[in-house]
Amino acid sequence: MASHAAGDAASPAWGTGPQTVKRLWLESRHRAKTNKKSVDYVVTSGIVGGIAGCVAKTAIAPLDRVKILFQTSNAEFRQYAGTPMGLFHAMGKIYRSSGMRGLLQGHSATLLRVFPYAGIKFMFYDWIEKVLVPSPEYATPGRFFVAGASSGVASVLMTYPMELIRVRMAYQTNPGERTTLRQAIRMIASERAYANQPGTTSGVSVFTRSLPFYPFYRGFSVTLMGMVPYAGVSFLTYNMLKKHLPEYMPYLKKRPTQRDLLCGAVAGLISQTASYPFEVIRRRMQVGGAKGGAGINWKQAIRAIYTQSGWRGFFVGLSIGYVKVVPMTSISFATWQFLKRLLDM
Repeated sequence: MASHAAGDAASPAWGTGPQTVKRLWLESRHRAKTNKKSVDYVVTSGIVGGIAGCVAKTAIAPLDRVKILFQTSNAEFRQYAGTPMGLFHAMGKIYRSSGMRGLLQGHSATLLRVFPYAGIKFMFYDWIEKVLVPSPEYATPGRFFVAGASSGVASVLMTYPMELIRVRMAYQTNPGERTTLRQAIRMIASERAYANQPGTTSGVSVFTRSLPFYPFYRGFSVTLMGMVPYAGVSFLTYNMLKKHLPEYMPYLKKRPTQRDLLCGAVAGLISQTASYPFEVIRRRMQVGGAKGGAGINWKQAIRAIYTQSGWRGFFVGLSIGYVKVVPMTSISFATWQFLKRLLDM
């Protein structure tokens, strides 16, 4: 009898009933709210950031597909790049041939990458900002830039292979050549053996080609160079606008979601302009082995872009980039902040 009573007394601590789950949840929320360095806060920040990234990316997925086709000078869509209605003609062509599924091609790989990418980015930013900006007097543009750039570099280091897989899947336009996620991974992995065959000519160094996962990091160096201005300028612009814009637009003081949407949109516009040439070069490098080649280095990618289109080639698809990145950044920042307010973080 005593043993039975003792078991009953211990059961709430080990149980998984609704009351136990609710208690554990409330305790976790309390730790996250009162201690910004707690595991609860870090994990929640990552989950919230990942959700925000997925929501934003899904909203602009069709635009992202078309932009990749333009950036990589896909032969079937080259005629539409740079024309006023090119975006709509390209989307119409994809929809007529493949339906909505075609506009979302590669999106499964996108979400697999975006959740950890956005989660790591926002989680790392939350942490590094508290280190660099412990109090309001430290809130300088330089510190916001460093915090944003650091978070961007940390996230891309962890998630770049999924970005490459997504680009490869989005690059395919012929129904006969489309691959599943698993097939795309196998195809990219096999490129290392091809590149290392005797007599193969490649602009990529022998050392780089000898690395086990080299094909999954095509364009990685350029990505890092582009991520610094992109993430740095994005977080810098957002935070400075969030801090000062309500002084000029009092309407936004009591409307945090509208404020975050507007600040995020401007941040996306400026950061996209600052980093776009790096993105075009990276795309060329990422698809360098898609047709069976050994790949190209960043110098060859720059030369190919300039030879084909001049300096304008480094900004091909930028108008679509604006149409895509402005709402994506806006939705991403607004969703991130909304969920943090919802969870009282």
